[in-house]
Amino acid sequence: MSGKISGFILSALIVWFVFPQAALAAITLYDANETTFSVDGSFNTFYVFSSSDKNTEMEEIAGPDRDQSRVKMGFLPNWIGFNFSRQVGDLKLGGRSSFWVTINDSDNNLTETGIDVRQFYGTVDGDWGQVLFGKDFTLFNRSNIFLDEILLGYGNVSDTLGLIDGGGVSFGNIGTGYTYPFPSAQITYRTPQLHGFRLALGVIDPSRTTEQGQEKTPRFEGELTYNLAFDGGDITAWGGFLYNKSESLAVNGTDITTKGVSYGVRARYANFSLHASGFTAEGLGFLLGPGADTTLGFFLADAAGNEIDSDGFLLQGSYTYGPARLVLSYGENEFDGGVDVAKWENQTATGAVFYSVNDYFKLVAEYNVNEISIDRAREKTKTIALGAILNF
Repeated sequence: MSGKISGFILSALIVWFVFPQAALAAITLYDANETTFSVDGSFNTFYVFSSSDKNTEMEEIAGPDRDQSRVKMGFLPNWIGFNFSRQVGDLKLGGRSSFWVTINDSDNNLTETGIDVRQFYGTVDGDWGQVLFGKDFTLFNRSNIFLDEILLGYGNVSDTLGLIDGGGVSFGNIGTGYTYPFPSAQITYRTPQLHGFRLALGVIDPSRTTEQGQEKTPRFEGELTYNLAFDGGDITAWGGFLYNKSESLAVNGTDITTKGVSYGVRARYANFSLHASGFTAEGLGFLLGPGADTTLGFFLADAAGNEIDSDGFLLQGSYTYGPARLVLSYGENEFDGGVDVAKWENQTATGAVFYSVNDYFKLVAEYNVNEISIDRAREKTKTIALGAILNF
């Protein structure tokens, strides 16, 4: 498995794992003739100290213990986004493009700043709902990560996954609570909100998870959300699904069917907030979803051809006192393994304080403990992260 980890590390240094945050304070540049155009953005930087402790006698997790100081971006890279809308008769036409930028290019990447287009889509809205077409984040585990209490923070890193050095990014709670819904080409329909309920159904560009594969059908994903506001608080609940099939044309190849469900609830009252979410799946992987985990060298089926089960959960609580918000978080993912495939477990405990200097500027202090295991091999990484976040 050590060869697989090395391959993952190389890939992790060039793929920027990010997730969207809705525009917090978009600036309207034009608003006339039933047409609007606005821009939003976010900048963040963290000083980070990570200490990695391994049981190096195990082949799966090799290398010495390491302490590492870095100045890096957090779980969310910096971004700038552009939004437009125009009312034409009974239809509202819209679109968004967002460009995500890493600042982690001052060491081994030199000046090769990564600019990643995560969103580039159009929308058509009417009384009947909305159709989105283009590139956007997918639906499975979408609310799990959107409503993560440490989304604006730093989150988990490990040397095993190549994340404590300067070239990679932190993972938030990716791999320790949920998998990452990579942006993909899609056509997604959302119903109007009815009594607090809204359904989204997406036809997604499929993931190739087999050798010499073919995909006769697209990937299907969906999410049902429910929102209830009451005096002093609100509740958001959701459930999602994913289905993808990739057929192998190779001799003795293995077909892989990926399917799973995601779910969760967030409740807020007065100054308190509670979050509980999770997922269970097979043929999915445990970090980034079927296509990405396949590219990074993780097996989605064992040597007997059985899809490997994975699951995860995330539990969080927060309390807001004046400009400060205190967050406690615990999450874990398990990847069951199988014939000739190792079992993976990954868990993260986080304590964080977010301090709002004003509506646009936040300071963050975070302490994070991640423990990852591959069969009997272990690595524990403790991280202190101090950051500043500016949104407009």
